[in-house]
Amino acid sequence: MRRLRAVAALATVTALTGAALTACGGGTSGGGEGSNASPKTLTYWASNQGPSVTADKKILTPELKKFEEETGIKVKLEVVPWSDLLNRILAATTSGQGPDVLNIGNTWSSSLQASGALLPWDAENFKAIGGRDRFVDAALGSTGAAGKDPAAVPLYSLSYALYYNKAMFKEAGISKPPATWDELVTAGKKLSKGGKWALGAEGSNLVNNIHQAFALGKQHGADFFDAQGKPTFTSHGAVAAVKQYVDFMAKDKIIAPGNAEYAQNQSLRDFAKGKTAMVLWQAAATTFAAQGMKPDEWGVAPVPVASGKPGAERQVNSMVAGINMAVFKNTDNLDGARKFVKFMTSDAEQALLNKAYGSIPPVKTAQQDAAFDRADTAVLRDTLRKSAAPLPQVPNESQFETTVGTAIKALFADAAAGRPVTTASVTAELNKAQQQMPKS
Repeated sequence: MRRLRAVAALATVTALTGAALTACGGGTSGGGEGSNASPKTLTYWASNQGPSVTADKKILTPELKKFEEETGIKVKLEVVPWSDLLNRILAATTSGQGPDVLNIGNTWSSSLQASGALLPWDAENFKAIGGRDRFVDAALGSTGAAGKDPAAVPLYSLSYALYYNKAMFKEAGISKPPATWDELVTAGKKLSKGGKWALGAEGSNLVNNIHQAFALGKQHGADFFDAQGKPTFTSHGAVAAVKQYVDFMAKDKIIAPGNAEYAQNQSLRDFAKGKTAMVLWQAAATTFAAQGMKPDEWGVAPVPVASGKPGAERQVNSMVAGINMAVFKNTDNLDGARKFVKFMTSDAEQALLNKAYGSIPPVKTAQQDAAFDRADTAVLRDTLRKSAAPLPQVPNESQFETTVGTAIKALFADAAAGRPVTTASVTAELNKAQQQMPKS
């Protein structure tokens, strides 16, 4: 099903910048269930990290029960799909009726920080959860604009990797995963036959579209914003990056046309069922296992680059990915919210939860767990350290994800329908996206 962008909700980030929220209370307001005086209840919006919302509830519920036993605070959990999360958050910043604690994509930190809706993590708040120095610098770098108190605390750290189906590679006579994009296309043409395809994509997932285009953009010398934070979506490098990504379907014919409609991790399902040989993803191991795929059936490698290898001459092959944990500033239960953040970022919970999701702990001491030396997590960890770059930390970053993500979605729709995807058509879509950005 095609998903339409909630334009009104997305406009609220600009409208809220510098403005005070007038609605009363956060997720525990109105009923007296939670307050600093009587912290009985917290509401928590968790992002969908695992193979399904149900799987996330199964992972998180025992931990929330543990927190309740330790503190007496009951946490009301809602796991929100990624396709809905940003619009839900923006609507909450407008109404003031959000949860007490929520997960946000780390790329949204600056945008949501500019809304004024989130609790700033100043020295006092960091002290309440054990100190700022517990977190790795790379993760802290995606918690808000430079020079300001972070808008959130790192929870899970991620980067992209190339997952590949070993049996499909062997059958096609491919001995190793591709290290460059030319190698990927060459291998992809051998793999795309008999109703099977080389590469999976989520063409209707705006956030995933941005993640892929951003890394390719860095390889083409594009940042999508200039030093003053103004959009440069139609620069040569940005156009080349978006066209390269969409051309995997339009020109190279290594992505199935049906992937243009994917937005709910369907590409991972296809990979696990042997319909697709490769997928670019963050921490996919738990999803593959849930789909019945055994760990020895797939391999993992760094995302390809134009030539050479990732990190050489600072070749970027991933955005700095991750999930941050934020607190709504107008929560009635600040003390309870900080206790919950402290619990979720404790060494024990960091090791347990990141192990469950296949992500990397942003807490330094938790990274020492042997689970994070596993082949797939080692690739994610090394990519974060050597060849990942943060998405622009600008107030309009969420609109960037939406407008450019939507442009790429439209181009994938053209490719799926057999309409030509040219430099001119890519430029036109990106120009349309740039015109939709707030004027500063």
